[in-house]
Amino acid sequence: GIMAEQRLSGFNSILCVSSIAAARLYYKEFRRQMDACPQKRLRIATIFSYGVNESLDGILDEEDSEDTSGLDMTSREFLDEAIRDYNAEFHTGYSTEGQLFQNYYKDVSLRMKNKELDLLIVVNMFLTGFDATTLNTLWVDRNLKMHGLIQAFSRTNRILNSVKTFGNIVCFRPLQRRVDHAISLFGDKGAGGIVLLRTFDDYYYGYEDQGGRYHPGYADIVKRLLESYPLSEPRVTGEKDIRDFINLFGSFLRMRNLLSSFDDFPGKEILSGRDLQDYLGRYQDLSDEIGKKERGGPKEDITDDVIFEMELVRQIEVNIDYILLLARKYHEDNCQDKEVLVTIRKAMAATPNLRSKKELVENFIARLNDMDDVMAEWKEYVDREREAELMRIIQEERLREAETRRFMERAFQDGEIRTTGTDIDGILPPMSRFGGSRERRKQEVIARLKEFLSRFYGIGGSVFRADGPADAS
Repeated sequence: GIMAEQRLSGFNSILCVSSIAAARLYYKEFRRQMDACPQKRLRIATIFSYGVNESLDGILDEEDSEDTSGLDMTSREFLDEAIRDYNAEFHTGYSTEGQLFQNYYKDVSLRMKNKELDLLIVVNMFLTGFDATTLNTLWVDRNLKMHGLIQAFSRTNRILNSVKTFGNIVCFRPLQRRVDHAISLFGDKGAGGIVLLRTFDDYYYGYEDQGGRYHPGYADIVKRLLESYPLSEPRVTGEKDIRDFINLFGSFLRMRNLLSSFDDFPGKEILSGRDLQDYLGRYQDLSDEIGKKERGGPKEDITDDVIFEMELVRQIEVNIDYILLLARKYHEDNCQDKEVLVTIRKAMAATPNLRSKKELVENFIARLNDMDDVMAEWKEYVDREREAELMRIIQEERLREAETRRFMERAFQDGEIRTTGTDIDGILPPMSRFGGSRERRKQEVIARLKEFLSRFYGIGGSVFRADGPADAS
């Protein structure tokens, strides 16, 4: 089957280098490669301290041997240039001047935490006082000292969820001896749970731990999945089987996530992309059904001891770009290749965040025949549908239009509906217009707006603005 190389927007990383000159070389090279190949676009920034008394509180690494005082002009000019690139990318107005530089530092921290930056190049900052659970890789191209080493390593080790169960450290310098020494020196207390991974073969083929317990490998798990729950047979029924399937598929997802951080894994997945999507679809259906049972009607015992690994499912999910690429392929083929439609349907079913957008996408695909440019028409279609739907909600719920648009503009920026605070009350009409409880009414409006956001969020179209359509995002 066709599985596109998708970009998983989940994590970002820091590259720490030994000097400003090195930072400059890296930064320029990344920029050069991105200009040469636009598909490689990453959002990159750099930050380092410069000047004599301009170090900011708590950012400089205590044991940093570098003296940045009296930094030469070229370093400052380079930093200014990098900040100009940043300003262009994010529509900000920072520079290397005192307060503006402090604000640049704060903005960079925030964007790292919100995953708006993919890579941050640092020299003597961000290694100790910075915490972001989305940071999963630290690239090290400098010699770190003992304590700084442990601190920097545990930065990437903040556990976020079941997808990020550990951080990656990639060293371009021979630091192994120092690492071992530092870990033994600081003991577990300082190391904050740094555990070095076992080998790829152990995880792939299974291994016995020191207590003599056998841990099945990826290959064992996939074999069991294919033998016990073949896709050629109808879906899983019966309480015991459902429980076994959910547990087995959960361990498959966890193992697959672990192995995907090894370079040896690609090509050894055993399951084809299409079969993986079919299994994901089944897993997702069971999750939906069990969720519904919990909300209404008698709850089955089965839900007590099964955990759905939805975080891991989301990591595999396809994004709307992949679906549109398929749609374009189908269109270029004069809508002949019906197999592509099957792929689209399966991909949508296997992907939690596309299930709410299913109807939108299917209506669009039904009209592909009469289109010239699939991507441009998709954008217009999304804008049109979004506007019509919003007006329908405003009219049916008798909401205040200007306030609702402002409220939704913020929701599209945040990716969620804010239910706390008074803003939500500001969009409701005066209470006297309808009987019943205001609170219940508010909850109904919130539910509709959430559904609206979930259908139109993250699928292209113009940036949502309160005062009407703006340019494409």
